[in-house]
Amino acid sequence: MSKPRALIVDDEPGIRELLEVTLARMGIDVTAVGDLAGAREQLTQPCWDLCLTDMRLPDGDGIELVCEIAAQGTRTPVAVITAYGSMDTAIAALKAGAFDFISKPLDVAHLRRLVEQALRLDERTDDPADEDDDGGGLLGESAAMAELRRQIGKIARSQAPVAITGESGTGKELIARRIHALGPRAAHPFVAVNCGAIPRELMESEFFGHRRGAFTGAVTDSDGLFVAADGGTLFLDEIAELPLDMQVKLLRVIQEKRLRPVGATREIEVDVRILSASHSDLAQAVAAGTFRQDLFYRINVIALHVPPLRERREDIPVLTDAILARLAGEYGCRPPTLTHAARDALTRHEFPGNIRELENVLERALALAEGARIGADDLQLPPAPTPRAASAEAASVQPDSNSEPTAPESLEALLEEQQRQVLLEALERNRWNRTATARDLGLTYRQLRYRLKKLAID
Repeated sequence: MSKPRALIVDDEPGIRELLEVTLARMGIDVTAVGDLAGAREQLTQPCWDLCLTDMRLPDGDGIELVCEIAAQGTRTPVAVITAYGSMDTAIAALKAGAFDFISKPLDVAHLRRLVEQALRLDERTDDPADEDDDGGGLLGESAAMAELRRQIGKIARSQAPVAITGESGTGKELIARRIHALGPRAAHPFVAVNCGAIPRELMESEFFGHRRGAFTGAVTDSDGLFVAADGGTLFLDEIAELPLDMQVKLLRVIQEKRLRPVGATREIEVDVRILSASHSDLAQAVAAGTFRQDLFYRINVIALHVPPLRERREDIPVLTDAILARLAGEYGCRPPTLTHAARDALTRHEFPGNIRELENVLERALALAEGARIGADDLQLPPAPTPRAASAEAASVQPDSNSEPTAPESLEALLEEQQRQVLLEALERNRWNRTATARDLGLTYRQLRYRLKKLAID
């Protein structure tokens, strides 16, 4: 097996020597040049496994080299060496397509980790379609999904932070997991956290860890989320929910790659790739002053938008089949079939809740359907508004808070109350025996259990 080959581009002899020695000890065949012209000459040779380039060169800069290597269509990862504190320069390099960056003075341990991650890229595929989908989130042959899979494959080869945007229920965490699985950090942890679910007073401890006795209740040491994800990926879901004081601390850790646990006296190093997600518009949050602009630019190096389900309706049939197959496996039954009317109703529905709503609709239909077929009535989808009704609704004035509820809301509440009364009377009549109650009402036991759960009847 041949040695990996690395090209080093730096005009400082001392830096070149340090890089050559470090990489040679890792079993890498190294070629070093001092300027952009020398790098271009070397790049006429194929099969470079890695390129390390200084940002400032006598005849150009490292970003030029990043762009030229990307334009050649090669898979060579390029890491850029930047001056200490030049975070804007590092972000510019990542946006241009650099694999990662490392700051001067060079830390040998950090350098070795970066090189190992770059060399692991060839062990991964850049085609997400080769992997199994979890819950059908990335299934579909629409143009939107094909483009999304292409972007994921490209993004996975970088270490740049990614901001994933999209409506609730579109599968943003699933996409973050796919980026991690296809990248060089796949063998290390993927840690997901919902920023809106952590109490404000516990955020610093949850993210950065704490030492025993740091505060009341800290009876043991805790590593925190960053340390738990060390070497891997930290996914910050609903990052817009972070308070401003926590945003400042998060920004520093992302930039310095160091943190200090609560109650500790020394900082520790962490190596984590940051993926974030939000269903809200972070740019608007920056304009409103609720999200820091510097943190926004730091996490939004690569932006990835997930299309809503209504923009890829042609994927609904394959998603439906995949979800029903999974649900049937959980219920221990054979997957049901859908009537043409049911499939047509699903395809026409707007799905404001996206894939999560589709899953809920199908699970409810599976519980309520009689036999092995699901009809349009079993889906219980709200009727689509007519063009005239939609126009009238758009033109109508919003009611004030004291107005009466609309007819559909009142009807829904009335029907639920009637169902609750019928169920309670049947349960009492059958001495709260669920099996006998289901038989009395002409329902299956599964259908009765679903209705009791929906109506909160214990």
